[in-house]
Amino acid sequence: MLVIALLPALILLPMVLAYTVKSWIDRLDDVLIDKVAGELTIAHQHLDGLLDGRRTGIEALGQSAAFASARDDPAALADLLAARREVLGFDFLYFVGGDRADEAARWPVIAAALDGQARAEIDIFRADDLMARSPVLAERARLSLVPTVAAVPTDRTEEDRGMVVHAAAPAFGGALVGGTLLNRNLAFIDEINSLVYPSGRITQSGQGTATIFLDDVRISTNVRLFEDVRALGTRVSAAVRERVLDEGQVWLDRAFVVNDWYVSAYEPIVDSFGKRVGMLYVGFLEAPFVAAERRTLIEIAAALAIVLIVAVPILLRWARGIFAPLERMNAVIGAVEAGDLSARSGQPVPEDEIGRVAGHLDHLLDQIEDRDRRLRDWAGELEKRVAERTHDLEEANRQIEATTKQLIVSEKLAAIGEITAGVAHEINNPLAVIQGNLDVVRDDLGARAEPLKTEFTLIQEQIQAIHILVSKLLRFARPEEYADGGTGNDPDDVIRDTMPLVQHLLAKANVEVRLALDAGAVVAMNQTELQQVLINLMVNAIQAMPDGGRLDVTTVREGAKVRITVGDTGTGMEKEVLSRIFDPFYTTKRSEGTGLGLSISRNLVTRGGGTISVESSPGKGTRFDILLPVAGGS
Repeated sequence: MLVIALLPALILLPMVLAYTVKSWIDRLDDVLIDKVAGELTIAHQHLDGLLDGRRTGIEALGQSAAFASARDDPAALADLLAARREVLGFDFLYFVGGDRADEAARWPVIAAALDGQARAEIDIFRADDLMARSPVLAERARLSLVPTVAAVPTDRTEEDRGMVVHAAAPAFGGALVGGTLLNRNLAFIDEINSLVYPSGRITQSGQGTATIFLDDVRISTNVRLFEDVRALGTRVSAAVRERVLDEGQVWLDRAFVVNDWYVSAYEPIVDSFGKRVGMLYVGFLEAPFVAAERRTLIEIAAALAIVLIVAVPILLRWARGIFAPLERMNAVIGAVEAGDLSARSGQPVPEDEIGRVAGHLDHLLDQIEDRDRRLRDWAGELEKRVAERTHDLEEANRQIEATTKQLIVSEKLAAIGEITAGVAHEINNPLAVIQGNLDVVRDDLGARAEPLKTEFTLIQEQIQAIHILVSKLLRFARPEEYADGGTGNDPDDVIRDTMPLVQHLLAKANVEVRLALDAGAVVAMNQTELQQVLINLMVNAIQAMPDGGRLDVTTVREGAKVRITVGDTGTGMEKEVLSRIFDPFYTTKRSEGTGLGLSISRNLVTRGGGTISVESSPGKGTRFDILLPVAGGS
């Protein structure tokens, strides 16, 4: 009961709060990931805008009248390109004639321009390429690598390649080529950062950052290594490098950046050759949001503690009003179990459930005490009746013993009958020999036998007496062998004569009878025996339909035989019962049958020259088929 009382406050409420807080934290993480994904999209669009602006600017210059007028004057062309380079934001700008196949072969951007298409792509310039454009660019591109936690180990100490926004446009038989170096291009990265993270976009304690990577090295970033030192030359973690540079996927998750955890987004940068050569990154510090989560959890825990401090004493006070009566009732139940049926709680009956239960318990104990007293009285009466029933059972046992003895005598008589039949047959054989020899002696003696006529007559009479005696013994032991089969009976008439004999059973069991009699012949079987078989089959069918049903009796001639069918819609029989129903003394009716009916019926049918078979399924009824030969074989 105490657990039930405290369950809502101490278990369910904390579980609900824990689930709610977990869902809130997961949702916050999803929101932060969605936020940084959107910021990466803005940074990507800005980088695309830079490429598109450089392409558009150099394409306009290549098609301008100023370029057309200065194209044939090298000095004027050099002055024009120098003047427009800074305006267009290029670190280098030069003209390539149509005969510069080496430039076209090295750079797809220049090849496209010479084919008449302006393009702007990211390309990686080696140190000697940058030196050929300007020693200042080569020096600006060179960065010393800074050992970075979680980065892939490397033996390199510096990065001297340059990531260049490489643009080219067709220009009067040649191509204008320009480039903007992104290494140490802090103005560009700060522009991206201010665009992605404008003032007030991130919490005051947070810090939004953006970075451009050449391979896994930061070449332009506003991530701070120290207070005023940018993390140029530091490298990305091995996990991010594998995901973005090796697999070409976008990273949207928390990541360790230089010296702290950031909610980060990285995407690969692809050069004009289709190779992944770097990464674009935006992200913001995770710490402010973790701190906010922690503060929220502390506030929720504090609120829960206050609720429990206030609620638990109140719940316990209410529970105590339930515990005390229940404890008294428990003590009463213990006393009753110990044998004190007079124990009562004595609890006044207030207008609440516990009080009513206590009152019902006392009332129930009063009833139990009264019934116990009556049970004791009934127990004495029951002992008296048991003694009387025991005497009756003993008398019944004596009767059973007497019946058993009678059965044993009957079995002995049956055995004697079998022996008598055997003895009678054994007597007939020598008796026939005596009779034959007597006839031979009489024939041989002829007239000489006349003086012995009296003796021969006496012997003949004794032989006849023995023959009559043996015949009587055989009729007693084997009456079926001496039964008169008759000259033939119409089975349809026998069935019609039989129906009145079972009509009372049919009416009592509410069984419908359907007759289809079309035998058209007489059978070589005694009418009484056939009627005995039919009555037995009909009675069995009626008993198999205790709740009513249908009894079908049909006859039909099949060649030299007549088929008699007795079928019912009763309970049917299992296979194991079906296999034994013709066994003598086998019955499923317990005390209602002897188990001899079907056995005798089969014997009668067999003696009449026919066969009997059965088909049955549980719940689908039973059908007996009798095949009898037509009398005279016609």
